[in-house]
Amino acid sequence: MSTNKERMEDNWTRMRGQIQSTWENLDDSDLKKARGDLKQMVNLIHAETGEDRQQIMRKMSAFI
Repeated sequence: MSTNKERMEDNWTRMRGQIQSTWENLDDSDLKKARGDLKQMVNLIHAETGEDRQQIMRKMSAFI
């Protein structure tokens, strides 16, 4: 049986892969800056891509 921490790590690994496949110009160091903070992640993606924040949120909600 996995612990909550292991599940969180598994979920983060899965989400990180989905985020990087959607926004390919983000690297691991970018993602580490915003890990666990959805608003910060959206702001980071917006700053890197110029994509609309609401559109980013819609895409991110599909990962969660």
